[in-house]
Amino acid sequence: MNKSWIVCVCAAALVGCGQVKPGHVGIKVNQFGSNAGVSDQSLGVGTYFTPFGTTIYEYPVFTNTYTYTHSATESSSENEEFNFQDKNGLGLSADVAVSYSVNAQLAPKLFQKYRTDAGGIIAGPLRNAIRNALVNRAAAMGVEEIYGPRKQELLTTVQADVAAYFAPYGLNVEKLFWAGNVRVPDVVLAQINNKIANEQHALAAQAQVATVQAEAQQRIAQAEGEAKAIQVQGDTLRSNPQVLQLRAIEKWDGHLPQVTGSGATPFIQLDKK
Repeated sequence: MNKSWIVCVCAAALVGCGQVKPGHVGIKVNQFGSNAGVSDQSLGVGTYFTPFGTTIYEYPVFTNTYTYTHSATESSSENEEFNFQDKNGLGLSADVAVSYSVNAQLAPKLFQKYRTDAGGIIAGPLRNAIRNALVNRAAAMGVEEIYGPRKQELLTTVQADVAAYFAPYGLNVEKLFWAGNVRVPDVVLAQINNKIANEQHALAAQAQVATVQAEAQQRIAQAEGEAKAIQVQGDTLRSNPQVLQLRAIEKWDGHLPQVTGSGATPFIQLDKK
């Protein structure tokens, strides 16, 4: 076999091409020679010459979503749920989803920091940062707050902490989501539900009392108004007796009473001449 041909085959085997797919940015890493290290320039979409010892790593520049969950049938076959405690030390757990992308200009800096691809960052640094922030923030809240009215507030503060940590390295933590309910011990959950039910009953009772009071006040106001009207009317009639006689005449049907005897016609006083 021709030696030159063998050399050519070996050289071809050592030479290859790397590709950056659409929606990604590439980072070229050279392991040998004077140019060994991470390139300061990110690579756009395309095919690049990658000699022996050169590798291209890809990071997504479009929004991706990953869910850390205890389920073995979702993002990972392992249990990736987050475990944390409330301010009283009560153990809680939850599934959390994260939406993220990579700043193309800062991609080399991200690789220099963590020396791994997107999957490695998700499984390691990103998950650790979310867990640490969740543990720290939840430790200042009670279980009823975490499970109830301040649940979203907790995750919003965790998101802000994690986003601020990764921003200098070009990892954009866009949004954190609860991927289900916060899991609490069954006994505690029953207590919370009973308390909520009692509070609802109390609110309903308060509303009923308020309604009864409002109706009573309305009746009192109506009675006071009617009494005032009667009083005004009585005062008017007492000061003007002619009004009473006028009203009687207005209601008279024109027939004189069928009675015998003498006396004046009722309600009608005729002037004597």
